[in-house]
Amino acid sequence: MNAVPGPPPRHFCTYFDSRYLLKGVALARSLERVSPGFTLTVLCLDERARRTLERLAIRGVSTMSLAELESQVPELLEAKRNRTLVEYYFTCTSCFVRTLRERSRGGEPLTYLDADLWFFASPEPLFEELAGHSVTLVAHRFPHELLHLEAHGVYNVGWLSFADEPQARACLAWWSERCLEWCYDRVEPGRFADQKYLDEWPSRFQGVRAIEHRGANVAPWNVAAHPVARRGGAIAAGDAPLIFYHFAAFKRLGAWLFEPALGSYRARMTPELRDLVYRPYIGELRAIERELQGVEPGFAEFWGSARRPGWLSIARRLVRGELLVA
Repeated sequence: MNAVPGPPPRHFCTYFDSRYLLKGVALARSLERVSPGFTLTVLCLDERARRTLERLAIRGVSTMSLAELESQVPELLEAKRNRTLVEYYFTCTSCFVRTLRERSRGGEPLTYLDADLWFFASPEPLFEELAGHSVTLVAHRFPHELLHLEAHGVYNVGWLSFADEPQARACLAWWSERCLEWCYDRVEPGRFADQKYLDEWPSRFQGVRAIEHRGANVAPWNVAAHPVARRGGAIAAGDAPLIFYHFAAFKRLGAWLFEPALGSYRARMTPELRDLVYRPYIGELRAIERELQGVEPGFAEFWGSARRPGWLSIARRLVRGELLVA
């Protein structure tokens, strides 16, 4: 009897600097578990990130330096002169993905992931939605009371998948050109950073599909409408299996105190969300921190920097379920 072939190896890309190393490595570790044979190309935004990743030698993970991208897209150097560091990183997103898509002509999709994603289950259902389409992207799915946040974009940059075909490349070319022209961390009519441009894709390009699977890109801004629970042997978000969670704006405020950024979106830390999503993620981050300390000794900024609020503010926010002790 012939064995049923599994899905093809999936090709992903992301970027981060050394302050995001923990999250970026956690993303890679989660892909190891759910997407066998994956490749992940990381645009390293500083030399420490590149050096540390190469020392870790994670199977399937390769690196590109920022200098290499800038040599491929010299227009970035002009944009770099008039943007903040974060704005410049946003500007790099589309140029990085476009460069990789042009290099990779093997017929397989290329998928950009934000570095603060963490996978709980195989992404294959999302690739099934890409079949017959050029591009898939995911909506924020804001609840009604947060619809005003669509000023920042109907869609989220967290997952973007591009088939190896002309419409996907045209979409990437248009996006990168717009970002080189304007990519700032402020809302203007029809523009916000690299994200608001995505609103135009479904009407401007053929074959653009918004992912329907409700277990993709569960995040602080929509988790209240898709409550996390255990169903059988799997974790669910609402009625759908949880594929990946977006730990946007997640920070450590102290050794055991964490900011999950739920309060900004009127969401609460339920016991299920805490025990099934946040605590496992924190456990992986701590394990990776120990691993990184052996590779890059003396570096104390793996968690990034976050200003700790006063004790009264901490107490109030703990009562409201906005902070996490773990």
